[in-house]
Amino acid sequence: MDQNNSKPTVRKEKIAKDNKALYTVISILVGFTIGAIMLLVVKVSPIKAYGLLIESVFGTPKNIAQSVVYATPLILTGLSIAFSFRTGIFNIGAEGQFVMGSLGAMVVGVLVDAPAIIHIPLCLLAAALAGALWGAIVGYLKAKLGANEVLCMIMFNWIAYYFSNYVVKSKLFNDAGKQVSKKVADTAKLSVNSLKASLGQKVNWGIIIAIIAVIIIYLIINKTTLGYRLRAVGFNRNAAEYAGINVKVAIVSAIAISGALAGLAGATQVLGYNYSISEFAGQEGYGFEGITVAMIGATHPVGVLFAGLFYGAMKYGGKNMNLLGAPTEVIDIIMGSIIFFIAISSIIKTMKTRFSKKGGTK
Repeated sequence: MDQNNSKPTVRKEKIAKDNKALYTVISILVGFTIGAIMLLVVKVSPIKAYGLLIESVFGTPKNIAQSVVYATPLILTGLSIAFSFRTGIFNIGAEGQFVMGSLGAMVVGVLVDAPAIIHIPLCLLAAALAGALWGAIVGYLKAKLGANEVLCMIMFNWIAYYFSNYVVKSKLFNDAGKQVSKKVADTAKLSVNSLKASLGQKVNWGIIIAIIAVIIIYLIINKTTLGYRLRAVGFNRNAAEYAGINVKVAIVSAIAISGALAGLAGATQVLGYNYSISEFAGQEGYGFEGITVAMIGATHPVGVLFAGLFYGAMKYGGKNMNLLGAPTEVIDIIMGSIIFFIAISSIIKTMKTRFSKKGGTK
C-alpha cells in the first residue's frame, strides 16, 4: 500500500523537475530574444552577433578550453549557493568567501616550499578552510545570537575585500609597493603544462576540481544522513528540531560547507589563472554571479555544472561582441533577463499551487 502511495509522489516530483527544465529553457530563449532586440536598437545584426558569439566559444579547441576556464569558478560559487539554498539559507556571502579562499591559496602558494603533489592540495585545503571559516562565523552569529545572515554576509563581503587589500599591500606578500601580490610558486599552479602550446597557458585542472565537488555535493545532499538533516532544517526548522535535529549545528555546518565551496572557487582562480591577487578596486562579482548560475541550474548540483559552463561560455564569447560594435553589456542583459523570467516562473508556480489548494478546500 505504501508503494502504491509513493508512485504518485514520485510522478509529481518527476513532473516538477521536467517543468523546471522547461521553464529554464523558455527563460533562456526569452533572454536571447530580449538580447536580440537590444542589438537591433544599437543597429547590430543579432544573427551576426550571435554567430560571432558561438564561433568565439566553439570555433577552436582553444576557445572551448578558455570558456571552460572562465566557467570553473562560476560552477563552484554556483554550487556553493545552490547547496545553501537546499538547506534553507541564502548565502549572499559567497563573494567574501571567494576572496578569503583566494587569499588562503595565495598565502600558502607563496610561503610554502613543497613539491606540487603536496603544495597544490595544501593550497586547496587552505582555501576551503578559509572560506568555510568565513561562512561558519556568520552561521554561528545566526544560530547563537539570532543575527540576520543576509546582513552579516554583506558586511563580511566588505571585510574580506579590505582585508585582502591589506594583505596584498603588506611587505610579506608584495614587492616594491606594487598593486599585486607576489606570484604563487610554480609547484602551486594548476596549469596543464602539456596543453600550454596548443590551448594557451591559462588551461588548468580547475574544472576537474569543480566536477569532483559537484559529485561530492550531490552525494552529500541525496545519499547521506548529514544531507537529510540539512535539507530537513531547510524545509522546516521547527519540525526538524522537534524530530531531534540540532538546528544550530546544522545551520553552521551548511554555511561552512557552502563557504568551503566558494573558497575553492577562489583557489582555482588564483592557482589556475591569475597566479596572484591584485589590489581590488571593486568586488569581482564571482559570488554574485554564482547566484545566477544556481538559479539557472535549479539549485541542483548537476544543473549547476551545466549552468556554469553556459555562463562561462557567455562571458568568454561575449568579449568579442564589440568587434561588431555591439556593447558587451548585452551579455549581462541576456543573463539578467534569464534570471528574471526564471524568478517569474517560480512566482507563477507558487501562486498556482496556492490557488489550487484554496480551490480544493471549498
